Amino acid sequence: MAAEYAPEVVADLQAMVQGGLPAWGLSPHTEVTLLNLSENATFRLRDEASGRDLVIRLHRVGYSSPEEIRSELAWIEALRREEVIETAPLVAGTDGQPVQILRSPAGGPARHAVAFERVAGKEPEQGDDLVGWFRVLGGVTARMHAHAKRWRRPKGFVRKVWTFDAMVGPAGYWGPWRAGLGLDKAGTAVIEQALARIEGRVARLGMGPERFGLVHADLRLANLLVEDDHLRVIDFDDCGLSWYVYDFAAAISFIEHEPIVPALLDAWVEGYQAVAPLSAAELAEIPTFIVLRRILLTAWLASHAEIPFARQMGTTFTQGTVALAARWLEQTA
Repeated sequence: MAAEYAPEVVADLQAMVQGGLPAWGLSPHTEVTLLNLSENATFRLRDEASGRDLVIRLHRVGYSSPEEIRSELAWIEALRREEVIETAPLVAGTDGQPVQILRSPAGGPARHAVAFERVAGKEPEQGDDLVGWFRVLGGVTARMHAHAKRWRRPKGFVRKVWTFDAMVGPAGYWGPWRAGLGLDKAGTAVIEQALARIEGRVARLGMGPERFGLVHADLRLANLLVEDDHLRVIDFDDCGLSWYVYDFAAAISFIEHEPIVPALLDAWVEGYQAVAPLSAAELAEIPTFIVLRRILLTAWLASHAEIPFARQMGTTFTQGTVALAARWLEQTA
């Protein structure tokens, strides 16, 4: 997996997108710009001839099946159709299919691709009114959860189930946390102790339908777009079944250590509970899920070490994970 986005692979992806433009009826003169390398590769497609401006997601090989991708898109379309949230409209190919297959001119593996209309807005930053936006996000999240509880999923719907084992077990979706960049024996021992306690606490919380269901699972700042008083949610690639309050832990991904987090949590809970209730048991375990998510992200960075963001975070992030876990252990002793 470490070579998934090696430079030669990224060049091949660019060529795949360029060659796949006809799938969406775009002209050969469309400007193709790489936006992001994360779980998937994301490109912006600007076609001056037609005036169209799309964002295309090329899926990582082997991470999501076609059925999983179609299920993700079904939820997005339901949320849009019922006006639950604001999100980017899906753009089907000229054949009417939402999921396209792009071929590699260099003989590499074919990849699934989906396209969306590019929507206005920018990622919120810490210089913005993050507390205010997290109050809005709390309400948005509550509406998504309420929809998930009442929505009749289409036949064949399948998404990942983000249980404790699926996150940090031996066969976790994002690889072994023990491979964390720069993780030493002392840090390993701290995380082991934290996970043993976390496993017991989430087991006691339970996975009943009032606490565990369909969630976005990646509502971090990079997947939010703000404009005026609008907050738009994008990138449902990790959506699946998990604890509802896990969505807050995901929302503070990579900033768990920042002093603003308690204020963000208070605002998020206020916004959420203006729409739907959260039980005392769920509220009590939000810090638990913050640590669990941080350990999961440590595994993700290790298994995606070739991407620029992972290199930027490096061993410092792992050290921060150990420190966060140690503080949580003290607070829950």
